Amino acid sequence: MVIAPADVPVSQLHWEQGRRIIRSVYPPIDLFEDIAEPEDWPLLISAEQKTNPRLMESIGNLDLIPPERRVGGPGSSFLMAPFTHTSTARPSRFSDGRLGVLYIASDFETAVHETIYHHARFMAQTDQAPGWTSQFRELVLEVEAALHDIRAVASDAGDLLDPEDYRAAQAFADALRRKQAQGIAYPSVRAEGDCVGLFYPDLACAPVQGRHLDYHWNGQTVDLIREAAGGDVFRVT
Repeated sequence: MVIAPADVPVSQLHWEQGRRIIRSVYPPIDLFEDIAEPEDWPLLISAEQKTNPRLMESIGNLDLIPPERRVGGPGSSFLMAPFTHTSTARPSRFSDGRLGVLYIASDFETAVHETIYHHARFMAQTDQAPGWTSQFRELVLEVEAALHDIRAVASDAGDLLDPEDYRAAQAFADALRRKQAQGIAYPSVRAEGDCVGLFYPDLACAPVQGRHLDYHWNGQTVDLIREAAGGDVFRVT
């Protein structure tokens, strides 16, 4: 069963401390961090490209974000990068990879379980040996948006919450984008908390770096998490 966008209510959502976990390997993008006025970026990019042909590899495709929805200043890389670095090789629940989505969880545990699932799939598909693997960083950030709220109709959401097959959810999100929607709130299928998928970077703000985490891959799943600062290890249940 696939629910129509018109049948999903819109909720004004405000999370003061949403959680997002990303790979630590991705450094901040200087252009977004150092220059707070996004309207200055196109001219600066044009000038810099004449001497730095690798610039766009770092910035990604800025044209994927409407100028009025771009954000700059400290922490802005964490908001902008999911929208400028997209690929059809990396689809997600609410995108086939052509357009970006900023996924944020309501709490740390939910963010961890969401990340574990996707990391474990990657490790299995690439036949990685067991051991401590990539380091991740926790982001704490504020969300303020009017979102189509699947949580309110979860019992009728059907394929939108399928744990493996994202095709229906991607079509649903595409229909919402054509109506200029801001994004989607939905119950996590990996944990007990909630998640949001934001269609624009300016719907979140004030990202602050939290914990650094190491994930342990046992050959089948991520079974342990280690806080890099203190070395405390926690078993995933």
